[in-house]
Amino acid sequence: MQIPEKGLPPEQIFATLNAIKTYDMNWKEGRMYAYVYDPGEAAMEIGRQAYLTYLVENGLDPTAFPSVLKLENEVVRMVIHLLRGDERVVGNFTTGGTESILLAVKTARDYARVHKPHIQEPEMVLCQTAHHAFHKAAQYFGLKVVMVPFDPNTFRLDVEAMRKAISPNTILLVASAPAYSQGVIDPIAEVGALAQEHDLLFHVDACVGGIHLSFMRQLGYDVPPFDWTVPGVTSISTDLHKFGYCPKQASVIMYRTPELRRYQIFTSTRTTCYTLINPTILSTRSGGPAAGAWAVLNFLGQEGYRKIVSAVQEATAQMIAGVETIADLRVMGKPDMCLFAFTSQSINLFQVVDAMAQRGWTVQPQFTKPNAPRNIHISVNYGNVKRVDEFLLALRQSVAEVSAKPPLQSEPLIAELKRLIEEKSPNLFERAAALVGMENGNLPREMALVNTLLEAMPEEVQSQFLVEFFNQLYR
Repeated sequence: MQIPEKGLPPEQIFATLNAIKTYDMNWKEGRMYAYVYDPGEAAMEIGRQAYLTYLVENGLDPTAFPSVLKLENEVVRMVIHLLRGDERVVGNFTTGGTESILLAVKTARDYARVHKPHIQEPEMVLCQTAHHAFHKAAQYFGLKVVMVPFDPNTFRLDVEAMRKAISPNTILLVASAPAYSQGVIDPIAEVGALAQEHDLLFHVDACVGGIHLSFMRQLGYDVPPFDWTVPGVTSISTDLHKFGYCPKQASVIMYRTPELRRYQIFTSTRTTCYTLINPTILSTRSGGPAAGAWAVLNFLGQEGYRKIVSAVQEATAQMIAGVETIADLRVMGKPDMCLFAFTSQSINLFQVVDAMAQRGWTVQPQFTKPNAPRNIHISVNYGNVKRVDEFLLALRQSVAEVSAKPPLQSEPLIAELKRLIEEKSPNLFERAAALVGMENGNLPREMALVNTLLEAMPEEVQSQFLVEFFNQLYR
């Protein structure tokens, strides 16, 4: 592949782009329960137009494009107000939940370097249900992750286990509102009290729930406290491109005080280049995401969000009730918002995921972990509310189809995989990929065998396998 010698006409370019998209899932049909959050065509179009209006403007230098700074500040203040922060709370607009979390961890590390300089090997304590982004941050910034268990019935963080895990090297506690996998809110107030008791920073990951839960509270739902009203909370991350229904690349990282936020900001005057000041991780960044978020927040308004959240919660309740009528399935825990997961002791749920995909539905498989059996995750957004009955019918049909099939013959492949691991085969990845038809970066149409084999791998081998596969996937 190379840049064409002569430029292509616009009609050919867009025809090619549209042709490439035919291989993607059609999210507009409301059959996708992850990745895309659809507020309806009107709000989607407002976000799209606003994004394009600021596509070229660069947020790197607020003196060159003060309008981008104004949009970012207004979006951040709207989110702070929604999460009941006072005038001392500050924040920044970021590209997503991962960047917001990376910044929270980096800030905690740099704060500890100044205020707790005796700590040479900093640790953060979090639950096994916390998002992968915290592990990514730990790897990037040189922290040790200390994981604590969750209650196997409620899937909420075990506060007493967290208390016992705190050491002289601890610099940060983490809890989720909610944890993505089962959609339950950790005991934020109790962790906040623990953070105050030990003089620790405490981050609440409300990337998924910050917007949705706040409007649930306004609607009268019994939402456990998770926001700035909780003493001890020192930073919160909240995404706008999930249940804020804004265009992608929109999140907010917030801090209790500007004094704490100082440790997030990077500056450099050490080279012959222009002076560099980065309040977040990126330097060059389009003004499009901030404009898109600003436009959608103002277009929907609080009334519009309450309408969306009410409809989504009603649909979620119907879906959970419907899943619980299917004999082979069981909902895990008691979800606090529009995310939930279900498991089964009798059928291979990876095959159910494939059967749903063949019927045009996208759901997420989640692997077995200690006290958390293999399950299917569902995130319900506004674009899904019109499809509840169809979804439940497809799920019943998929479960019945899998139940009628012979069990997946994975044992011989798992045995072969274990042999390869024990032998420390130098070409483990290639041979394991060949077992399930994943050679040369290709994916089989049905993923049940791939997921079953991945689940059987030790975690360190899983990571190695996925690194090697993605190293081939991207050219």
